[in-house]
Amino acid sequence: MSIADDPHTLTGAYAAHALDDDERAEVEEHLARCDACAQEVRELAETASRLGLAVATAPRAGMRDDVLRRIATVRQDVPRAEPDTAPGRAAHRTRRASRWALAACVAAAAACGGTGLWQHQRAQEVREEARQTQQQVQQRSEELAAVLAAPDAKSRTGRLPDGASGTVVVSAARNRAAFIAADLPDPPRGKVYQLWFDDGGAMRPAGLMDSGRGTEAMLMDGPVDRATGMGITVEPAGGSDRPTTAPVALMDFPA
Repeated sequence: MSIADDPHTLTGAYAAHALDDDERAEVEEHLARCDACAQEVRELAETASRLGLAVATAPRAGMRDDVLRRIATVRQDVPRAEPDTAPGRAAHRTRRASRWALAACVAAAAACGGTGLWQHQRAQEVREEARQTQQQVQQRSEELAAVLAAPDAKSRTGRLPDGASGTVVVSAARNRAAFIAADLPDPPRGKVYQLWFDDGGAMRPAGLMDSGRGTEAMLMDGPVDRATGMGITVEPAGGSDRPTTAPVALMDFPA
């Protein structure tokens, strides 16, 4: 490729390191004489550098050679100026076209790198969410075990519908309660069992039970405080702030 006619067209390729050694030497010789092109190269290089910060993946081996080989098979149109257009304006348009071409290429590369960066960040977020969930489950399991094994723990067992049974365990020292259900049937589709503290007739949410489990032990949400008993209702998935159905069971706490 000869650049003797118009070296302005290669400023973008020069900034993107897409020239061979001979072409690069000729452009550098031209830049030493042309302040406008030298300034343009500095701006393009800075733009490419900033956009490149989002790309964390190294290009595959031989990628530059492949690009240069394919470029050689594509005909490049020579910019033409209108008859009444001054040479200076034609050169300016050529430089502007070169700048837009490089910006489009770099932007596309940055977009691909940005997608990979977003996927990496999202994967880290998912791992962090999983770690926090695991910690919460572990903490609740330890608290449940502590209530069941508390020296002052007291329990009471009652019958639930359809032959199921339930046992409530209360530790006054820990101000917590646990509930153990056995043979509890699945709730209707789209519904869940919800536990409640009975604060003298006012029901306070105490957590949701997993469906499809024959036997389940769970730590009731929140402190016992002044609650004298508990209840179980069937609520919409996600639970309710207050009971929306009649309790399927009511149990007094052990004295």
